[in-house]
Amino acid sequence: MHHPLWRLATRLLGATVLLFASHAFAQPAAPASATPLSSGEILQELRSFRELGSVLYVAAHPDDENTRLIAYLARGRGYRTGYLSLTRGDGGQNLIGTELRDSLGLIRTQELIAARRIDGAQQFFTRANDFGFSKDYRETLSIWNRDQVLADMIRVIRTFRPDVLVTRFSPQPGTTHGHHTASAILALEAFTLAADPAAFSKELGHLPPWQAKRVLWNTGPSGASRTGQSANPTVLRLDVGGFNPLLGESFGEIAARSRTMHKSQGFGSVGTRGTAYEHFQLLAGEPATTDILDGIDTTWSRIPGAAALGPLTDAALKNFSPQNPAASIPALLEIRSALAALPTDPILADKRAHLDRILTACLGLHWETVIPQAEAVPGETLKLRHTLIARNNFPVRWLATRYPTLATEIPVATDLAANVALNQENAQPLPPATSLTQPYWLRSDGTAGMFAVADPALIGLPENPPAFPVEHFIEIAGQTLIVADEPVQVIDDPVKGEIRRRLAVIPPVSLGFTQNLELFSPGSAKTVAVEVTAARTSTTGTLRIEAPSGWKTSPSSQPFALGRVGEKSLLTFTVSPQTSASSAPATASLTAAADIDNVTYRNRRIDIRYDHIPPQLLQPPASLKAVSIDLQIRGKTVGYLPGAGDLVADSLTRMGYSVTFLTGADLTIDRLRSFDTVVLGIRAFNTRTDLVPQLPALFDYAKNGGTVIVQYNTTADLPSAPLAPYDLKISRDRVTEENATVTILAPNHPALNTPNKITSADFDGWVQERGLYFPNQWAPEFTPLIACADAGETPLSGGLLVAQHGKGWFVYTGLSWFRELPEGVPGAYRLFANLVSLGK
Repeated sequence: MHHPLWRLATRLLGATVLLFASHAFAQPAAPASATPLSSGEILQELRSFRELGSVLYVAAHPDDENTRLIAYLARGRGYRTGYLSLTRGDGGQNLIGTELRDSLGLIRTQELIAARRIDGAQQFFTRANDFGFSKDYRETLSIWNRDQVLADMIRVIRTFRPDVLVTRFSPQPGTTHGHHTASAILALEAFTLAADPAAFSKELGHLPPWQAKRVLWNTGPSGASRTGQSANPTVLRLDVGGFNPLLGESFGEIAARSRTMHKSQGFGSVGTRGTAYEHFQLLAGEPATTDILDGIDTTWSRIPGAAALGPLTDAALKNFSPQNPAASIPALLEIRSALAALPTDPILADKRAHLDRILTACLGLHWETVIPQAEAVPGETLKLRHTLIARNNFPVRWLATRYPTLATEIPVATDLAANVALNQENAQPLPPATSLTQPYWLRSDGTAGMFAVADPALIGLPENPPAFPVEHFIEIAGQTLIVADEPVQVIDDPVKGEIRRRLAVIPPVSLGFTQNLELFSPGSAKTVAVEVTAARTSTTGTLRIEAPSGWKTSPSSQPFALGRVGEKSLLTFTVSPQTSASSAPATASLTAAADIDNVTYRNRRIDIRYDHIPPQLLQPPASLKAVSIDLQIRGKTVGYLPGAGDLVADSLTRMGYSVTFLTGADLTIDRLRSFDTVVLGIRAFNTRTDLVPQLPALFDYAKNGGTVIVQYNTTADLPSAPLAPYDLKISRDRVTEENATVTILAPNHPALNTPNKITSADFDGWVQERGLYFPNQWAPEFTPLIACADAGETPLSGGLLVAQHGKGWFVYTGLSWFRELPEGVPGAYRLFANLVSLGK
């Protein structure tokens, strides 16, 4: 039953009743409910509130955005600014860890959110999945669901209502990523269709059409002089190199801090100062000659009945006192009353939430809902401690606290004393039907090109809404505000200080195979182990393995009983692969399932911890990829020198090798002679400073009978020293089609025959790509073993080069072992085993 306060606030605020429901939903703070603002920042927000212009920047990936332009528009001119990244960057590489695909996409999502907190823009996404590098926009649009991506873009445009769209890339095909070109092509289509009420009427008919003024391409200067003057009269230039004294930074400095959040891509940046020009070309809509918002009314006069808000805001700005922000509250409440009298639309909803944010900042209002532990199981009781404190001297009354998922409210009806915290404690149930914590775009299986999202209301959001939302009703001079809150655990870390974790919803146990990939010999059973970890005391149930037809598991189930939190039980099962008359590889996905109190749980636990983003929790199905494969190896010991981070060493262990991790200091003749083969991890030459001085010893190791395998490196940050004992030049050549036809060039070479006979069938079932950064020049001592090409291109033969060096072997390979081996691609295992076995 709704409390009368709820109905009152609804009448006062219209559709936007929750503080931050619009203005900050796309740039959420780290899990705490109120982020304090200094007086300079409050004044900055007031200036932004005065402005009605808006710009949406559109590109394909995390890191594509122009953070300097975004910082200038948001922090300089005070415009509502958004970045729409079509993908979450799942298909890229990771320079800070071993996470790839879904986990990497989650990291890059959080890096974008962190970047937006700095540069002041809002963050949006579509459901497009970054399936990896694409050379052609037509391939991109054939793998993405073009209509779904376009509908998502229109949804964002109709909701955010930008005056101008800016693309990072040209819609004309070129040498750039196919995702890049596709993002611009779709932006042009969305620009037109967002204004058409008939476009996607079934999915988006509830959103009023919106027509932006123009679409601009944020291009290069096209012959600009050193002063930034463009030689092309159709190119508009804009000086974005200003300085914001309220924030104490130039826009180039803000941009650098924002871009540095893209740490998984190694994009740490140094701030710039002084004049800096950006250039724009018109793609569609009305031309602009002096400014990207030419012809657009960016004042309150653009909204019928709202012209008076401009002078009111100007007066509030003029009279603002940095020493006493609370003195501005009466003026802000007058503006709020005028806003409440206007009809509801997305822009006004955003402005109402923005104004409430300024009001609470002037109050010095802090609020939080603290829980003892950040994790809860559906159906459990949450012990909540709500705290409000107004740190400026202005009367505030805490009316009530509401729990929307329960449709219940707790009356408080207490005045806040100045700078005195008021605490309220109570317990509320977490509904049994609450979904387990999992990024909303990963809750269901999608396709290679698209994520599946069951709830359309979530499309476009950067991350999940709170699992258990909380709303506090407060009264200020007769007006009611509702501030959004959520439960957090506050951790006192002795090194990092205060850490806040959002409430995460977990199962009573987490499950995990001890290996997420197992190799089986054809016809041979193998023991696999599943670890059950208790998240709650006195947890009992049964564990089983769900397997596809033809694969057998024994026993059918096993009981477990766990007494304390964190206790583990390791249960083993015998798995027999499906029988076949041939020795052809067979793969299967096995899933662990725990039955507890008539509920089945299938979740593993993946914790992602990096200091620059909040802690992240993934809870996908606990699955094991089982691969039945005829695999032979030679040699026993491998030394592995890590690079940027990969899981190839784990794959070597799975194959049967004893693997030792090395550092540059270990690359000595005496140390290396204990290994049959030495493998360098991906990007080792790009990321290690201790490698180049030891290369003579590594080359001598091969010359004396060892085998060296070097995996791909990029052309950036590449040392000038030789990468191989013979001449070799790395290029940006790559083959992005994972099913590209492979031609075997040296069928009699030992690497293709011993101990496994390699055929074209071994190149079936590869994932995402064949390889990247292939050498395009090499000495005659190297033998290219295979050639492949993307459709319509000349075959490339630099993906796998092998040279005999003295008594041993040296291999340079740009094939994507770091993707294929962890994914259990049978042929990749067989071929890589041959490379490791060279000379054995």
